[in-house]
Amino acid sequence: MRISLAERQSLVTKHISETLRKVNNVPSYMFMNTITLTLTQECILSGLMSVSGKKVLHIDRNPYYGGESASISPLEEVYRKFQVPGPAKSLGRGRDWNVDLIPKFLLASGEARMCYFYTNQTHETSTQLLFFSGQLVKMLVYTEVTRYLDFKVIEGSYVYKAGKIHKVPSTEAEALSSDLMGMFDKRRFRKLLVFILNFEEGDPRTHQDIDPNRTSMRELFRRFDLGPDIMEFTGHALALYRNDDYLDQPCVQTIRRIKLYTESLARYNCSPYLYPLYGLGELPQGFARLSAVHGGTYILNRGVEDIVLDKGKVVAVKSEGAVFRCKQLICDPSYVPNRVKKVGRVIRVICFLNHPIKNTHDANSCQIIIPQAQVHRKSDIYVCMVSYTHNVSSSGMYVAMVSTTVETNDPEKEVQPGLELLEPIDQKFVSVSNMMVPIDDGRNSQIFVSRSYDATTHFETECEDIKDMYRRMTGSEFIFGDLRRDCDDDEDED
Repeated sequence: MRISLAERQSLVTKHISETLRKVNNVPSYMFMNTITLTLTQECILSGLMSVSGKKVLHIDRNPYYGGESASISPLEEVYRKFQVPGPAKSLGRGRDWNVDLIPKFLLASGEARMCYFYTNQTHETSTQLLFFSGQLVKMLVYTEVTRYLDFKVIEGSYVYKAGKIHKVPSTEAEALSSDLMGMFDKRRFRKLLVFILNFEEGDPRTHQDIDPNRTSMRELFRRFDLGPDIMEFTGHALALYRNDDYLDQPCVQTIRRIKLYTESLARYNCSPYLYPLYGLGELPQGFARLSAVHGGTYILNRGVEDIVLDKGKVVAVKSEGAVFRCKQLICDPSYVPNRVKKVGRVIRVICFLNHPIKNTHDANSCQIIIPQAQVHRKSDIYVCMVSYTHNVSSSGMYVAMVSTTVETNDPEKEVQPGLELLEPIDQKFVSVSNMMVPIDDGRNSQIFVSRSYDATTHFETECEDIKDMYRRMTGSEFIFGDLRRDCDDDEDED
């Protein structure tokens, strides 16, 4: 059953009180099956492990959930974090702001489940069926974390070409009206879309004599007589690939991605993306509550001094004089610098605006992808924007983010094409962070380390990381149906 706002606030207060009680009464010696440290991936895994019956302790050195993927509030804390003077009075009340450090959207479509979200500008609550297929959305729905969250559909999805932004065409009608293509390309692209939308992996009659597991995507484009321009926005703005490696891989993978995008979009017409009201910090909080409901313990604002090993395997974590014994440890790269390696860097620029982005039909939220070839790069540039309608800023204000993988010694110059789309900018905050990955799979040490966030503005890569860590921890694949049954069993026992 859906809980009301008052009930949710009561639940949050009760959860915080219980957490404080546990913090104040932490024993000097304690045994847990699993200990998790920081980040959204770790919060999600702690919730999943709690649902499966594990005894879980989550420790975070920060006073908030989610680590570097948190939503920071009030606004004064954002300025303090980036060591920038301010904020200006024109930005309104600080407590009206919830600023994501790493904003990302949730990709929707797939299985019919009930979810509450906002569909208009008047903030009237609308109960509708969402057809979910994005992996994180599936996790939210199957664990019923959606009881703690409200979502809003992102209003537009755009792609950058020749210095201008264009709506991403993903239906037959949009293909014929898009200004991204000439008249003949429109008809060819429409034929490709019809083929993909009718494609069923288990029905060879829909394959049109193509072997989807052997035919490359490059060959499929060639079959429909589509050139580089069409290939570019199809691969990067529809299939959401970060580079062009997909062109020489089996086309079935790209077909799945495009079907997901178009099916997501078909329900709401605006875009295939969802975003939680009050910011992405609501996601780790939601999974924290899930873990707490299933017996998990959370301790915020507590440092970790040492990870104790015995014969190469984790046995405990030392934190402020207490010893927490465990069989498994899940953590982000910052806790185990000797167990990760650097594979690149990401630049992110948070921007405050007092206007919507130009040429987006005054959208209050949107995503813009700048394909690599358009700006002579190896990596795409991502622009996303949310606003006061999502309860993340004061009235009339917008929060945008420009991000990309760093390729030169001048990262800020690399994101300039994205920043130019946002002008004029009231305030910007620049950060450059390392992308770290674990150097082993963690099976021997039972220390499972997540990957750093990439530059994309969706959660699909992080969800693959979560599923991979779950596989390494449990020895089995993550199956949504099994998780649903676990939740139902717990409810029956109650």
